[in-house]
Amino acid sequence: MKEGKNRENKKDFEENMTRLKEVVKLLEEGNLSLEESLKCFEEGIGLYRFCNEVLNNAEQRISLLIEDDNEIKERPFEVIEEE
Repeated sequence: MKEGKNRENKKDFEENMTRLKEVVKLLEEGNLSLEESLKCFEEGIGLYRFCNEVLNNAEQRISLLIEDDNEIKERPFEVIEEE
């Protein structure tokens, strides 16, 4: 059952990322009225928050298995940000 939920989250994530890209493009083009721009901005913020939450949850689940003195130990995955 969990695998089905993961697939559903992936689908939702992919769909929301696609829509977020569309919203950003619409806003960047600058052809919307102020009201339409505000609606798109609000939608974009909601999409961003959803996608960010999914990514944060995925990051928390990621762990590295390392071998230390014939024992398998688990440690959190650390993201190294590039400048």
